[in-house]
Amino acid sequence: MAIRSLNGVAVHIVEQWERLAAGWLIHAASSGGHLALSGGSTPRAVYELAAELLPDWSRAKLWLCDERIVRHDDERSNFRLVQETLLTRVEDHPRLHAVETGLGAEQAAARYDDELRGVTLDLALLGVGADGHTASLFPNAPGLEERERRAIAAEPGLEPWVPRVTMTPPVFAAAGLIVYLAVGEGKAEPVRRAFVDEPSPETPASLIRGRETMAILDPAAAALL
Repeated sequence: MAIRSLNGVAVHIVEQWERLAAGWLIHAASSGGHLALSGGSTPRAVYELAAELLPDWSRAKLWLCDERIVRHDDERSNFRLVQETLLTRVEDHPRLHAVETGLGAEQAAARYDDELRGVTLDLALLGVGADGHTASLFPNAPGLEERERRAIAAEPGLEPWVPRVTMTPPVFAAAGLIVYLAVGEGKAEPVRRAFVDEPSPETPASLIRGRETMAILDPAAAALL
């Protein structure tokens, strides 16, 4: 494993990225922390491994970094992803604070904003999209300027073209640790923009930082660093 610091971000370049990311989730969960989880194909293996290594998640409090406004049993739902890959695989599972997608984006965001009042995340697991987005904060989106609300409705920046709800920059800025996870050669260019180039609203992942921030990358995703 290679470790380097880039603009204040501890970058871990490692072949066994699933195990390292799962280890951080397990540490926060077993400490009774508030964890914000992301969707997408990459975290799936991390959640499955974390469930295998830690059967008791009862002390953890789980949130979603963002969610699509679809039914919870829809294949595009982040709630469904976490349910299938983590919650159904552990003996003692935690509460997952779900976005109430049946309310519509604006109302669901207002409800999630209220629910997040007084909550400080111990860990947030984020990705880096091909366009540089993270959570559902897309390039040059108005939500990047949000400083008061904890959750907002977000217009889709890429397929699937459905409205979304996302946590906001102030929530992530207060988080004890943000862990970015990116793998594959397709992420090399957005990873460079997120962690090497000057921060820019054109690359939201370059702007979102916690009190501490790390990036877990495989060698392919780190190729341009």
